[in-house]
Amino acid sequence: MAQSTETADWVSRFADDVIEESERRAPGKPVVVASGLSPSGPIHLGNLREVMTPHLVADEIRRRGHQVRHLISWDDYDRYRKVPAGVAGVDETWAEHIGKPLTSVPAPKGSAHPNWAEHFKAAMIESLAELGVEFDGISQTAQYTSGVYREQVLHAIAHRADIDAILDQYRTKKAPAKQKQQQKPVDEAELEAEEGSGAASEDDGSSGTVGYFPYKPYCGNCEKDLTTVTSYDDETTELTYACTACGFSETVRLNEFNRGKLVWKVDWPMRWAYEGVIFEPSGVDHSSPGSSFQVGGQIVGIFGGKQPIGPMYAFVGISGMAKMSSSRGGVPTPGDALKIMEPQLLRWLYARRRPNQSFKIAFDQEIQRLYDEWDKLDGKVTDGSALPADVAAHSRAVRTAGGELPKTSRPLPYRTLASVADITAGHEDQALRILSELDPAHPLGSLDEARPRYDKAEAWINTHVPADQRTIVRDEPDADLLKSLDEASQQSLRLLADGLADHWSLDGLTHLVYGVPKVQAGFPADATPKELPAEIKTAQRTFFALLYHLLVGRDTGPRLPTLLLAVGQERVRALLGE
Repeated sequence: MAQSTETADWVSRFADDVIEESERRAPGKPVVVASGLSPSGPIHLGNLREVMTPHLVADEIRRRGHQVRHLISWDDYDRYRKVPAGVAGVDETWAEHIGKPLTSVPAPKGSAHPNWAEHFKAAMIESLAELGVEFDGISQTAQYTSGVYREQVLHAIAHRADIDAILDQYRTKKAPAKQKQQQKPVDEAELEAEEGSGAASEDDGSSGTVGYFPYKPYCGNCEKDLTTVTSYDDETTELTYACTACGFSETVRLNEFNRGKLVWKVDWPMRWAYEGVIFEPSGVDHSSPGSSFQVGGQIVGIFGGKQPIGPMYAFVGISGMAKMSSSRGGVPTPGDALKIMEPQLLRWLYARRRPNQSFKIAFDQEIQRLYDEWDKLDGKVTDGSALPADVAAHSRAVRTAGGELPKTSRPLPYRTLASVADITAGHEDQALRILSELDPAHPLGSLDEARPRYDKAEAWINTHVPADQRTIVRDEPDADLLKSLDEASQQSLRLLADGLADHWSLDGLTHLVYGVPKVQAGFPADATPKELPAEIKTAQRTFFALLYHLLVGRDTGPRLPTLLLAVGQERVRALLGE
């Protein structure tokens, strides 16, 4: 049942439109939504929006009791256009395969997969499973080479003059000049899904000796698409082509030939009609004149179909890329994100923003703030104080129509887990001791209770925090610093040390470390900021800096209560000179 506009989130509104349109076009049939992905290299977090947008809409439709198919077209019959930088197991020799279908290019060295396309598909399929995305995958290599599209190919060629006339309306139009932007630093890059799933640079058909021709054969000798159709007979479907790469030429009958494909601007609308697609989003580049989506809206009629409802989606920004340990030129994939964050958080980032709104995914310290925001929302949903749109986004993050995603049973604060993982450097028994002391009334029985969130926080510490920002607790007291302290500083350390035993929990130590400067200034330890002069904040900062220097030899570090728990009472006393 449709929700009112006032309470519906963007997903519900699209679901309303898609269900209505599906019932108009194909009553009684499953609703079809679609995504297209090109496994031409690592499939990044910008491309994930191509999947998450229809997934969320499809899932809402399923929740309402409708049958729905989410198709993911793997554009693995696209040409291999370039050798992506920084892919492990790939060198300049892969350039010899440019022009071949992606499924005919060897996988990177050491890969368990049979070809280039399957190698990069596999990583995405694994991530989509963790994200709870249900889909029907369609290999375009399989579709074309098995002759599934033969009728559509012959139909397109028979109507090539009509297609050419549509395309010709746009060939003289120039896309609006892009505004010049300052080069963004690598750690704030925007990931844009390439137009047409990586096929944007393909031409719209040849205009050689046979005039406009919307079909490209792959060469029977070198497998490349650097071919030119030199003759075609409409009655017999006899086609002759010559390869400019290797000189090979042959004559084939297109009514039985399966080694080629329609050019992208014809291929995409053909598939809309063939699959009966009702909803498929596309990147912002489709707003320009002559873009595949705009042109496809006219070409699809030639195949007896209609253009899908197709919202434009905006860029996905990334913060912290410069610190990534990945060698892929800093372009993070869903798999990279899922190493450091639970799938619920990643789903939430895509669900809470309308497709035309850009947003950032954090690989730097900002991930801690995002997790704080998520946990706060989780609490509001539990106590009933969250706004309707926030409740909807939360629901779409934690569950699908098929049920709840696996979750951490004791979701301790991410920043706390990261600090503990940082300090303990892989010693799980130490980590369990510290985490058990956070809340002595409800101690953690096993590290597994804090998983998988603990593992994600540990992975973030190990792969995205520079070595000079890692926390290393001092082995010996800083004797010179301790000797140089004035009486007030020495007193602050005694007050802290004397209170450790009675305040040994996260809340207790928080109260203690903030309270010491208050007590020294003659105020109660539990005095609120409104009851205190501004100088107390300065005194607290000075006190905290002193503790960091004595414990880890730096001005800053993890939150002091967590750090104190991690170091342990006896060692804290020793490092404070007690």
